[in-house]
Amino acid sequence: MSGTALWFAGLVWCATMSGAEPTPLPQAHAHNDYAHERPLLDALDHGFCSVEADIWLVDGRLLVSHDRSGVKPERTLQALYLEPLRERIARNGGRVHPGSPPCTLLIDVKSGAQETYVVLRELLRGYTNILTAFTPTNTVTNALTIILSGNRATSLLAEEACRYAAVDGRLPDLAANPSRELVPLVSDNWATNFKWRGDGPLADDERQKLRQFVGQAHQQGRRIRFWSAPDNPAAWGELQQAGVDLINTDDLTGLRNWLLENPLSSMETP
Repeated sequence: MSGTALWFAGLVWCATMSGAEPTPLPQAHAHNDYAHERPLLDALDHGFCSVEADIWLVDGRLLVSHDRSGVKPERTLQALYLEPLRERIARNGGRVHPGSPPCTLLIDVKSGAQETYVVLRELLRGYTNILTAFTPTNTVTNALTIILSGNRATSLLAEEACRYAAVDGRLPDLAANPSRELVPLVSDNWATNFKWRGDGPLADDERQKLRQFVGQAHQQGRRIRFWSAPDNPAAWGELQQAGVDLINTDDLTGLRNWLLENPLSSMETP
């Protein structure tokens, strides 16, 4: 191990042992966060500012699981995410991480779009003091922003005068250009849009294509994310240099360490 690597490892160890708050990492997104040993808590301990939870509506309750067969009655959205986040925000002076930008809870709806959202909407009314609020023309940012992916009740959300969730769009939405108050984030499948799988250099035409997607999203005031992208340092570097806002990972420690060693301010401007 090089001297720099040893120094960095020691820095991380010392911060962990001292109980210091982790450095907030706005680009870090915990894909399938609920699959980790401690859902939410592992990601937050690594400084992540965005986490993803899949939910199913089962007997009137919102249960967190990738598959319907894996639901457990005690693993509710409220118990695993909303309550711990509310407690943490209260403890940290109104932020998930002290002094951090707003964090994102991406909720991937696996059951029926409309019936699930109706139950979720009622649940979120109990957390309005910590949630970003959306109207057709304005966004009032708070400590936590809820964005719905998967089965999205887009039409139902669009009709509401005030709501506490928004919609995760797809790349075709960049052409359709819906309200950014309705669709503040655009996500899509890397594997269906790019040939590169993280081995060798990214082709120039694909790098340009990536930057065009990012530029269009940012011009419209949206963030952008790709799922199923290669989950390794080569890909993290390409995504960060292109300006991708949320970098998906299942490797919490790997991405955390890479982002700390490669802060955004030191990267090439896209």
